[in-house]
Amino acid sequence: MISRSIFVCVVMLFAGGALAASGDYPSKPVRLIVPFAPGGGTDIVARVLAQKLTESFKQTVIVDNRAGGGGTLGVETAVRASPDGYTTIIMSGSYATNAAMFKMSFDPVNDILPMGLIGDTAFVLVLHPAVPLKSVAELVAHAKAKPGGLNYASSGTGGIAHLSGELFDLLAGTRMTHIAYKGTGPATNDLLGGQVQLLFGSAPAVVPLIRAGRLRALAVTTLKRMSSFPDLPTIDEAGVKGYEVVLWYGVLGPKGLPKAMVERWNAEIRKATKLPDMRERLLSEGFEIDDSPPSVFQALLKRDVAKWQKVVKEAKVPPIQ
Repeated sequence: MISRSIFVCVVMLFAGGALAASGDYPSKPVRLIVPFAPGGGTDIVARVLAQKLTESFKQTVIVDNRAGGGGTLGVETAVRASPDGYTTIIMSGSYATNAAMFKMSFDPVNDILPMGLIGDTAFVLVLHPAVPLKSVAELVAHAKAKPGGLNYASSGTGGIAHLSGELFDLLAGTRMTHIAYKGTGPATNDLLGGQVQLLFGSAPAVVPLIRAGRLRALAVTTLKRMSSFPDLPTIDEAGVKGYEVVLWYGVLGPKGLPKAMVERWNAEIRKATKLPDMRERLLSEGFEIDDSPPSVFQALLKRDVAKWQKVVKEAKVPPIQ
């Protein structure tokens, strides 16, 4: 027979979950983890979204940068958080590369709960203006003539920017030298300073620099051209056939969140991306808005995890323990 104290605890637990999923949620500030250093694409998107959610929730949505381990430290914090809706995480497509590169303490598909996609965009293959290469074909020819002679920066070993370069080398038959940084911001700063020569940069981070003439764009990584740069070819159509990297952004939470809360977050994210100023901001930086339901997000995770595991194996990239 269940004791009265245990019964009361169970009732309170279910009552708390119902309250959190009701219109009284949120009743205190919400933490939105960014598992990377400030200045990168994920951080930029998070801050725009957090402002809109703060207005909608009428509670502060705090952006909490938790860099480290290629994003795994921040993800582990979110995975192990109480499923009460007060700790969430915003991730980019680099989440899927972690499953291929890191020994994770959780299942990257089944131990986290997709709450809503924000949109997706391409990486942009950008060069320092002093590098005398004007096309993907010239880049490939140069890299083949001088193996290891071109340095490309990334936000960290094992991240999607790094593996975008590994996929390029696999499909183009080239060999470039990878230089890892602790975040997109530091990588971009060294590219601007000429310490490295190229970068597969997230559109939100590099589009303003392209427009300012501080970086030269050669191509985009998606199979479809960016609406904001229609004259910029895709890497696939520029000659590296089969090349595709899609950088999606979405919000996830710990497994066990009430269904009503997931639906609330999904609705709020969709509402935010339809606001004229946010929509204009996202589109101007190369985004395609994605208002798919959480089930589509879940399928996307599963597909991308399998894809990057295959790339890591074929490129013989040593996993990070």
